[in-house]
Amino acid sequence: MPLPRLYVHRYDHTTCALITLAGEIDLATAPLVRAALAECLHDGIRTTDVDLTEVTFCDASGLNAFLMASGLATEAGTILRLHHPPPIMARIIEITGSGFLLHELHTVRPPSRGFPPPRSARGDVPAPPGAATG
Repeated sequence: MPLPRLYVHRYDHTTCALITLAGEIDLATAPLVRAALAECLHDGIRTTDVDLTEVTFCDASGLNAFLMASGLATEAGTILRLHHPPPIMARIIEITGSGFLLHELHTVRPPSRGFPPPRSARGDVPAPPGAATG
């Protein structure tokens, strides 16, 4: 029997749950994610935090599972937060306008591979004439 490509672990503390995912989230494993998140709603969990530190791959079906769960959580008046996505997943979340899924969005800035940083971020743009400095 092949080993599962995704491990799901849930730890509850009163009305909060931490779900830790490890492995690949794709068409075959996204139902595991959906089921784990749905169980939290069914069990009366008010805040569900999902740790993505050990996720090695996530395709559109995985992102869709999180988006659907977020919608259901919002309808139920609960909170779903994603934490520590791998850089490529964070980039996909950002590109698709799904950043609301991420907890502490302002601290999650995936590296943009293949594109140089904006000129202002490189520090090589001279100040316009007459501009105040410092």
